[in-house]
Amino acid sequence: MGRDERRQGFCALMGDAPCWMHLYDDSNNPEMTNTNKSLDSFFDTNDARMEQELFEFLRIPSVSAKSDHNEHTAKAADWLCKSMEKIGLKARVYPTAGHPVVIGEWRNAPGAPTVLIYGHYDVQPPEPLNLWTSPPFEPTVRDGRIYARGSVDDKGQLYLHVKALEAHLTVRGKLPVNVIVVAEGEEEIGSEHLEQFIQEHKEMLKCDAVVISDSAMFAPGQPSILSSLRGLAYFEINVVGPTVDLHSGSYGGAVVNPAMALARILATFHDENGHVAIPGFYDDVIQWNPKVLEGMKKLPFDEENFLHETGAPQLGGEKGFTTLEKLWARPTCEVNGLLSGYTGEGAKTVLPSKAMAKVSCRLVPGQKPANIEKVMKAHVAKVSPAGVTVDCKHLHGGNPWHAELSGPIYDAARRALATAFEKEPVIVGEGGSIPVVGDFERILGVPVLLVGFGLPGENAHAPDEWMSQENYRIGMRAMARLLDEYSALAGAKS
Repeated sequence: MGRDERRQGFCALMGDAPCWMHLYDDSNNPEMTNTNKSLDSFFDTNDARMEQELFEFLRIPSVSAKSDHNEHTAKAADWLCKSMEKIGLKARVYPTAGHPVVIGEWRNAPGAPTVLIYGHYDVQPPEPLNLWTSPPFEPTVRDGRIYARGSVDDKGQLYLHVKALEAHLTVRGKLPVNVIVVAEGEEEIGSEHLEQFIQEHKEMLKCDAVVISDSAMFAPGQPSILSSLRGLAYFEINVVGPTVDLHSGSYGGAVVNPAMALARILATFHDENGHVAIPGFYDDVIQWNPKVLEGMKKLPFDEENFLHETGAPQLGGEKGFTTLEKLWARPTCEVNGLLSGYTGEGAKTVLPSKAMAKVSCRLVPGQKPANIEKVMKAHVAKVSPAGVTVDCKHLHGGNPWHAELSGPIYDAARRALATAFEKEPVIVGEGGSIPVVGDFERILGVPVLLVGFGLPGENAHAPDEWMSQENYRIGMRAMARLLDEYSALAGAKS
């Protein structure tokens, strides 16, 4: 397929959104061409070194969810701060009531726009350790993949931005735009203190656009720009019966079993068609634009490969919707963990004294975590059986996000990605959540660009997490190019 055909296909997918392809072409601009060649030469010479630096970052077990890793989380913040100072940024570690925020700044381009780059240096717990092929905090390359906890979520994707800045500063001695790097250490536990940090430092963080790489491409070799994220409401449900575990023969049948009570509660969350059966759950859902839904159907989604990645015998979920609609455009209610009674080897005939479930609800535009908390708690209270005490706690949440994808930062991203990957990007959704996206947009009042370099099946949050070596290297080049493209487009629009 030729360039013009690809252009037409991309513009068709975009629907009414403006296509960037006609904006300008630098193929006849010797200055831009020579600059890009110099940056590419720098990357070619330093790719191996920059990968080894990432490995140093990945070896730090900065697990934000566990207090026994607090020292490591602080170490990762300090390591990142020094790494940014080394390339010429003014960097500082800011303490919060939780894990620190690292800020890197370069503000030596008067009159140029300012780009804020966000990422997180904290990682998910690595357990279960026995399911890792290689140790989670010892980066290992196999088949072109960098295996390590945090490789793609989000240390690898954050650090490629730092290296893109290094390329500009080394080759030119300057950046085409002003830059602020914001790296937090609590994204994996809900970014509890970042909203307050942004609010308190909004003058320091004042910018023209936010860029975030903490997501996946639609497919290998297919660059992608995110237009939506689902929100989150996360709950812990505790069911308590007798004061201690009881002998199931002496007391079973006469005492309400907390494990069975919890199972009955959870069973009421869905109907036979996979719809969430909690009253009021769908009340605020905003219906998606039919053109966007049609655009999803045009994407080259391989459902058989998706099923293979999951390892499940078949796909399921809410009936009446395509798989991509289920992942991007529909809300969910999922059990994330269960704990009750004896689970060790062999038999121990007890009636457990308590049971616990972790439950997450992914939200779509229109839904708010606070409203879902109300309907969830009301439903759990209504369906809880007598004979046990039930407590439903809302642990944390985040709002869903949707963007129209118009303006210079999005046009610059399309141009940069198409050049780096030699293929026009597609517009996609994301089933996961990045709580801070809405905070940046609301508090700073600027557009947020989400462009990720992960891949489907990368095992983020699971054993054997990995990031593509090729995407790490191409990602650096794409983000270096993005700064040039945005400087040119934002300047032309001002």
